[in-house]
Amino acid sequence: MAKGLTVRQEKILQFVLEYVQNEGYPPSIREIGQKFGIGSLRGVTVHLDALARKGFIERSNTPRSIKIVHPAFQTGTKVVMLPLLGQIAAGTPILAEQHVENLIPVPSEMVRSIQGAFVLRVKGDSMSGEGINPRDLVVIKPQQTANHGDLVAVLMGDEATVKRIHFTGETVKLMPSNPAYDPIIVDREDARVVGKVVGLMRDYEGMAF
Repeated sequence: MAKGLTVRQEKILQFVLEYVQNEGYPPSIREIGQKFGIGSLRGVTVHLDALARKGFIERSNTPRSIKIVHPAFQTGTKVVMLPLLGQIAAGTPILAEQHVENLIPVPSEMVRSIQGAFVLRVKGDSMSGEGINPRDLVVIKPQQTANHGDLVAVLMGDEATVKRIHFTGETVKLMPSNPAYDPIIVDREDARVVGKVVGLMRDYEGMAF
């Protein structure tokens, strides 16, 4: 399966998911076109064909023939697609296209009404004391401020790290929960808070993204 979706493909997939969950059957090609302002049926089918090639849907020649087939959507849980971010260059928008490695299905109740939520993959075991393991996926609520003791994603250089943040005068301590690691102490201006951790998922082992 090809990796990743375009923004338009993501939005169409999300629309199909929500339509099926609300109505019990998929939308027609014409309804998808009306939703996204696509003037021709062919313009819609180009996106549907791409979703089929990438393993998210199956289609036939009958009306309303769209079927969600990707394993991540077979639980019956309502989901939203969130961007999985890789390296994040300082000074560029957090959700800039070049940062997005993939799109990950996340239970909608984990995201609630959060706008701009995104996903980071955990590297290392420094937070294992809180049950956060290597390759876990953490859901981040974007924000630039934090309270003492919050579990946050902090940008240092071109990568984000997940730690408890402690404020001490002109510096911050990024606190691990694994006693094998020491706190990271940096000046406040060198630790840019990019969001607060609001959810955690185990890695989709064996799934193709």
